[in-house]
Amino acid sequence: MKPMKTLLYSLCLSGLLAGGAAHAETVSILMEGVPDTEYVKALIPEFEKETGITVNLEVINYAEMHTKLVPQMVARKGSYSAIVVDFYWVGEFAKAGWMQPLDKYIEKDKFDTSVYVPKMLDLVGKVDGKTYMLPFYNYAMGMLYRKDLLEDEANKAAFKAKYGAELKKPETWDEYLKQVEFFTKDGNYGVVNQGLRPDPIAMEWSNYLFANGGEFAGSDWKSTVKGEAGKKAIEQYATNIEKFGPVGAASFGFDEAFNVFAQGKAYSYITYNFFRAAADDPAKSQVVGKVEIAAVPGQGPGKGGSLNGAWGWAIPKSSPNPDAAWTFLKWVESKDIAKKRALAGGSPTRTDVFDDPDVIAKSPYMPELKKLLLESHNFPTFTYTPQFVEVLGRELSLAVAKQKAPDAALDQIAKEFDELAKKDGKQK
Repeated sequence: MKPMKTLLYSLCLSGLLAGGAAHAETVSILMEGVPDTEYVKALIPEFEKETGITVNLEVINYAEMHTKLVPQMVARKGSYSAIVVDFYWVGEFAKAGWMQPLDKYIEKDKFDTSVYVPKMLDLVGKVDGKTYMLPFYNYAMGMLYRKDLLEDEANKAAFKAKYGAELKKPETWDEYLKQVEFFTKDGNYGVVNQGLRPDPIAMEWSNYLFANGGEFAGSDWKSTVKGEAGKKAIEQYATNIEKFGPVGAASFGFDEAFNVFAQGKAYSYITYNFFRAAADDPAKSQVVGKVEIAAVPGQGPGKGGSLNGAWGWAIPKSSPNPDAAWTFLKWVESKDIAKKRALAGGSPTRTDVFDDPDVIAKSPYMPELKKLLLESHNFPTFTYTPQFVEVLGRELSLAVAKQKAPDAALDQIAKEFDELAKKDGKQK
């Protein structure tokens, strides 16, 4: 009997340990305190019930994230099972070898990455042919505008008389700039800008560069910002702040700028697309039902000026439980859960979510957001992206404040970009 008792005891102990391990398994993730994080958080009970894995979300503000992440990433075994990565950090994290390639998981589970907007995978998905991230949410920039002002018959007549053109959703950058000028009247503004340095002005101005047909660099990673497009972009940005926007816009972050727009004081605002939902929130907006979003117009059809932006899910090399982390990633990025997040107000990255009838019924502007993303431009992502943003914000602010000529600012931007690209080994 003794051998049988020993066997039964061993089986019971094994079962207890296995059951305990299943319930004790925890996926810890560091995330930024933004709406999309809240949409994920609300759905976690479904995952925990389905898998028996507990999810611990540590939510902090953006300014603290990088500082908190790096020590965990360099450790042999860190605290975070999975992480979310801003596109600013992709180059640094990939070059340092801090993220695990996901290709083996994708292949094993036949997870379809072709559903993602291609620009998303380019920005927060693949690096040098390997998949390190699944795109989480997008914060591409678009043009919020007052559709009620465009539809007003008196405005249409006055615009036609002044410019000899129809007043409608702008299809080119030049058309948009005329509208900015036209709607600056009667104590209201044609535009409100987010000119705070370094990040707000750098991100917003990028749309002006792309809208004028410019880019930051060519395929050889040599700066191309010094051309006519860059000069026009600085001059137009400075003019919009000085002549067609509210006093103080040169120091506005996106919240201050949105507040001006939401109070009905500005015709347009180039900003992150998630503010489209906020414009229809009565608790935040006085222009509910009067606002629409479009791709930033550029040099013609299919040549929009919108800046792309996104976060991606990743599994760090130091993850204590990468398999459980992948179980969470493939769940949270499944069509069903991504759709639920979008219905709650999230910013999708999957084309099938943008195309879903239920999502479109809830948010009719989704097809326009999809178009915006498909035509968007990616910011240079390399090891020194954050440092380049500092350079860009500094020089643009000096130019807008008339402390530096546009050509001189562009010369410095190009010089420091090339130095950082060479330092990173991007330029040969």
